[in-house]
Amino acid sequence: QVQLVESGGGLVQPGGSLRLSCAASGLIFSSYRMSWYRQVPGQERELVGGISGISGPGNYEDYVKGRFIISRDNGKKTVSLQMASLKPEDAAVYYCNARLKTIQNEYDYWGQGTQVTVSS
Repeated sequence: QVQLVESGGGLVQPGGSLRLSCAASGLIFSSYRMSWYRQVPGQERELVGGISGISGPGNYEDYVKGRFIISRDNGKKTVSLQMASLKPEDAAVYYCNARLKTIQNEYDYWGQGTQVTVSS
């Protein structure tokens, strides 16, 4: 019932920009922390950044600070990842994640992933 559907991936040149979007359904969206992860072949999935259920400035890993911005629209149930000054090492499959932690349980959902390629 819960679905996270990503879009916006593609090919971009080094130094370029790209915006990824994730549309959620089947959950109380504002209750979930939304995060973006990325994974390259042969490596573990790594956190890019996240944003709380009530929005805010977001939190980012050091290697994307100043270049990537996460935002959410609780009315539309979407979260986006604005990427700028892209580097070849940013190329990866990017995943949308929804996570809700309660005293009793943790609820964790993932999107299908969208490919970002950074190449000349």
